[in-house]
Amino acid sequence: MVLGIDDNYEKLQTFECRDLFGRYSITVGSTGNLGLSIGIIGKKLGFKVTVHMSSDAKQWKKERLRSLGVHVVEHDADYSVAVAKGRREAEADPHCHFVDDEDSRDLFLGYAVAGERLKRQFAEQAIVVDKDHPLFVYLPCGVGGGPGGITYGLKLAFGDNVHCFFGEPTQAPAMLVGLITGLHDAVSATDFGIENKTIADGLAVSRPSGLVSRTMQHLLSGIFTVDDKEMYGLLTLLGQCENIRLEPSALVGFSGYARIAEYVDDAVEPTQQNAHHLIWATGGSMVPDEVWRDYNEQGIKYLGPVTK
Repeated sequence: MVLGIDDNYEKLQTFECRDLFGRYSITVGSTGNLGLSIGIIGKKLGFKVTVHMSSDAKQWKKERLRSLGVHVVEHDADYSVAVAKGRREAEADPHCHFVDDEDSRDLFLGYAVAGERLKRQFAEQAIVVDKDHPLFVYLPCGVGGGPGGITYGLKLAFGDNVHCFFGEPTQAPAMLVGLITGLHDAVSATDFGIENKTIADGLAVSRPSGLVSRTMQHLLSGIFTVDDKEMYGLLTLLGQCENIRLEPSALVGFSGYARIAEYVDDAVEPTQQNAHHLIWATGGSMVPDEVWRDYNEQGIKYLGPVTK
């Protein structure tokens, strides 16, 4: 046995473990952030890693992965094609594991761990979540694996006292279309003439995960969409007011928070004044300075300079 349950996980960086992992491969299909995460940790542990990137993926993410020795395969197509190609490649190699954000119960449950972690963090800060102090959570949504797993975990942790909302780009409302039609992964937003083109590369998905869509239909409190101009504006607003840099995909939750007072369910409204609001921001720390400046310039154009 290479790693025991009581071992220090620093052991994963030993020559013995890296030599073992080097005999195996990991493959993933991604619009950006999942591929970035899998590529970074996979190479750090010593695996061979291949990331199939959709046409929406940002160039700096591809370059970052390649600089680490990750094999990046670019597709002139959307997320679904990149995932399908990656899945077929992995199936042909018995020593390759495919990280399937569309249909992996393991990955879904891994995301769900966030629920207990958040519950513990709230307890440490004496933040009470109950019927009189509900929790509202706003999560960016692409194919649905991450926000779906988190929502599942939050529901296990807080029950009916937590209300989760997904935010999607106006031009890539995969989960919204899947749920509102009841067709889940049997329908694509592009079937309705929606382009699936957005600055929010991590959310540029036209067809939702069937696993997640079917699970969320009884757990999710609502979905909203955000256009690119609003994301740019929010990026600039947050940067100038709070000095926090997020990439466009991570900004959509702020839009949900701004809208909730108008659209919240009547049964919840009386407790609004005591509610906690949590915006799930999904990335931005690795965005190169020049890329963030370009984003910010777009935000200033749409929003105008902000005075603190």
